[in-house]
Amino acid sequence: MPRPILPRHVAPPSSRFAHGIVHSGRARRLVIAGQVGMRVDGSVPADLDGQLDCIWDNIAAILTEAGMGLTDLLRITAFCTVQGGVGAYRAARDRRLGGHLVAATYVEVAGLADPRFLVEIEGEAICEEPDLAFLELPQEDANIQDDLSEIARADAP
Repeated sequence: MPRPILPRHVAPPSSRFAHGIVHSGRARRLVIAGQVGMRVDGSVPADLDGQLDCIWDNIAAILTEAGMGLTDLLRITAFCTVQGGVGAYRAARDRRLGGHLVAATYVEVAGLADPRFLVEIEGEAICEEPDLAFLELPQEDANIQDDLSEIARADAP
């Protein structure tokens, strides 16, 4: 079971996160690519709060697809283009994680891949349950590889 690390000889965290998370079991690891506030229909909320809600919906969907939940998250890193957006980020994170502690980093940046994106969050999750559900991929998942190959060919110079 993951355990938060909050050393007495290090200043306490400035919000609800842990300085470190220890996991020592055989487990399934999920690395979550940077998620932006884009809905499945391609629309992007114009405001930071809307994008944060969308990002956390996306992260929850990825975790669910991997047979995990929000309490399996160990680490998140947020990149935000809104100066002083840390309060909104922390409020959304704390609301969605419901007291679950993760190792968290927040960074303000000049820009992201698309000027509409105000924030991007990446993460890692660990689940101690066996990986039996992922031994066989459904046929629709196999088609994803074909789709990705087609996208790569279209992007090639």
